[in-house]
Amino acid sequence: MTWKIDIENIAGIYEGSAELEPGLNAVKGSNWQGKSSFIEAIKTGLGTTATLTEGRDHGHVRLETPERAVSLDLSRSNGVVNVEGTPYLETEYDVARTSLFACLGEQNEIRRAVREGRNLEDVLLRPLDFQNIDVQIADLKAERDGIDSELAQAREARKRLPGLQERVTQLETEVEELQDRREELSAGGATEDRADSVQSELSQAQANRSQAESQVERLTQTIDRVETRLEDRRSELETIEIDESDSVESELADARSDRKEVNRALEVLQNVYSANEMVLEEDQLDLITTVDRELSGDSVVCWTCDSTVSRTDLENRLDALGEKITEKRAQLETHRDRVEELEAQREERAQARRQKRDIETKIEDLEEKLADRKQSLEEARDRFERADERVEALSEAVDETVDEITDVESEIKYREAELKDARTELDELESRADQIELLEDEREEIQHEIAELRNRKQEIKQRARDEFSDSIRDISDRFETGFESAHLTGGFDLVVARDGREANLEALSEGELELIGFIAALAGYESFDVDEAVPIMLVDGVGSLADENLRTLVEYLDERTEYLVFTTYPEHTTGDGQTIDPTTWSVASRDAIDAD
Repeated sequence: MTWKIDIENIAGIYEGSAELEPGLNAVKGSNWQGKSSFIEAIKTGLGTTATLTEGRDHGHVRLETPERAVSLDLSRSNGVVNVEGTPYLETEYDVARTSLFACLGEQNEIRRAVREGRNLEDVLLRPLDFQNIDVQIADLKAERDGIDSELAQAREARKRLPGLQERVTQLETEVEELQDRREELSAGGATEDRADSVQSELSQAQANRSQAESQVERLTQTIDRVETRLEDRRSELETIEIDESDSVESELADARSDRKEVNRALEVLQNVYSANEMVLEEDQLDLITTVDRELSGDSVVCWTCDSTVSRTDLENRLDALGEKITEKRAQLETHRDRVEELEAQREERAQARRQKRDIETKIEDLEEKLADRKQSLEEARDRFERADERVEALSEAVDETVDEITDVESEIKYREAELKDARTELDELESRADQIELLEDEREEIQHEIAELRNRKQEIKQRARDEFSDSIRDISDRFETGFESAHLTGGFDLVVARDGREANLEALSEGELELIGFIAALAGYESFDVDEAVPIMLVDGVGSLADENLRTLVEYLDERTEYLVFTTYPEHTTGDGQTIDPTTWSVASRDAIDAD
């Protein structure tokens, strides 16, 4: 049941390996030791991201799970990271629901949406976009239309059965009468062996000519239909326009690079700001520098430049740093929006290419079919002409008696052919009529599937809201939160109640918002049955919860998944479970420190 992972040049890890056991797996270490990079490596193996170490052109992730082994090789070309190999998650739907509801890092879209107080409908229901419900409904409708057509034919066959049965009886009688007439003519002794032979040949030639003529008519009609369909497909192909320029890929690579650069700068600024803010707010300046406390104000020896400044100067510097962080966050959001826009453009172009290939394949099939039918038509026309010439030659070689016998023989063959066709048609109609009950059952089943697909989005919405409400009630029994309850409205707006009234989300603490963010993600996790796609949940960047609350949250999440991997600091307790030590890994930040 162990998951083994081997990492090379992924995110901030140059080289490392680890084993994941069922239950809790705590990646415990200080800053810059590769905790978050380890989470990125697992996500790369799952297929939700592809993060190659900055400055490295090649890397890999190897996953060995009880179900199968995964091997991915990453390479950088023209600023774009390419992945070779098949990840753990093979469908867009599984990638979407796992990324949103099982990869719960600090930048998880649901956690971020809750922190920002945004509506949750689009992000919670996004996996539905990858199920192609509308396409499935259209396919089922087309299948239902086909069954309706077959059902109509079967019902029409049932109506035609009595008349066709009567026609078969009538033809049987006519064939018997013609056979009696032939015997009367042959009994007259007016024919010779040669006449009999000519008569037989003429009858066969006339039958061959009739069959060839019928085949020519059928093939002509088929060719007309195929040519019409081929013209329609060619017209459809001409309407598809694809922008084959490489500008989107280039712009996407540049946008991702810009986003990554801004994000890295923001992390550095945030870490510097958090450390200095804690020292000032906790009034712990004595721990790191010399403080002269005077009536006019405290004088502090700056721990970075060794100059003496006032506490007010330090606070002003910290405020300026906070403003720069705000600016960087705005820049990061702009770059993220640009990346999403370019990724959407790239997907639209890929869909157009797939549609074009599909139509081109259909055109090739139709052209091949058309050529085959035209060849068959030429052969049928040749057979008709040869049979017609044969009939004319034989007709000139018989006398009146032979002509009469030949006419009877020909009529017999014609009637027998009619009788054979009628019996064949009768068998087909009886078989088709017997399919009515089966076709009705198939149609009802398809109609039921269509109804289920139409209701799926509404069912998912209701299930997500119910799961959110149930989890909130469960959380209230485990955590001492400052709010009484919370729920999602029909429009997926988040409503929190405090002291019997709706509370402003901005009034909630960071820890409370984090809890609600995890509850919203779990609502999607349960609604979309994410555990069926992947048995693992990843948690990173939970810095606003106290140690006790973090431990309670981890235990709560552990109940929902088979493997829980979360990052934490050495001073935090992790409860029962396995601890993963990142100090054995070779990481980018540690190499930089050693170089200094």
